[in-house]
Amino acid sequence: MTQAHNTFAPVIEQTEQVRSEFLVKVYQHLALAVGLFVLIEWVLFTTGFAGWISELLFNTGGFAWLALLGAVGIVTAIASRSAVNLGNPGLQYISLFAIAAAQSVIFAPFLFNILQFETGSTDIVTAAVITGVGFVGLSVAALVTRKDLSFLRPIVTWGFILALIAIVGGVIFGFNLGLWFSIAMVGISGVSILYQTQQIYRRYPAEAYVGAAVALFGSLMTLFWYVLRIVSRR
Repeated sequence: MTQAHNTFAPVIEQTEQVRSEFLVKVYQHLALAVGLFVLIEWVLFTTGFAGWISELLFNTGGFAWLALLGAVGIVTAIASRSAVNLGNPGLQYISLFAIAAAQSVIFAPFLFNILQFETGSTDIVTAAVITGVGFVGLSVAALVTRKDLSFLRPIVTWGFILALIAIVGGVIFGFNLGLWFSIAMVGISGVSILYQTQQIYRRYPAEAYVGAAVALFGSLMTLFWYVLRIVSRR
């Protein structure tokens, strides 16, 4: 978190009205990020850029995919930090747009390949519905439980570290991670949503709703990615 973030009291210490307004703003901005993602994807497909990215990755091999993944990771890390700069609201919204754009770029070749199949559009809609229902259920569970979910942090951290190692290893050694890896990643993403949802409520100040939305958006899109991999098993 930035220094500005630490100078404000957590929203959980505020009045019920402030807490409610905070959550409404968080999910409004999360919806905005999802809307930006859809809009940018539409632009990428309309201009043919999605197909170009897919062809480029196919022709250059797995290391190009790792480079793209690394670039998106860097953008996401910078955006996540900038989004909680409470002294610069403009930078917060730039960060929201940046992470939506980064996710759109990395999803573009994936969605492009899925849409080459007859049931591709149905698979995408099905995965989106499953992801949405799962996200809502996990969010409600995290907000209503009185149990401190901080113990989930090392599970999330090590889960994503091991997943990254597996992905890099799969590219270098040429093995397919398969269905069980996707199922495991859905589980890790779900745990991440539980942890992050409670953390933004217990630790974020009321002014950090954009940063909270950015944090949740990353986990939401990771969940969608692996649910889509399972639904569209090709």
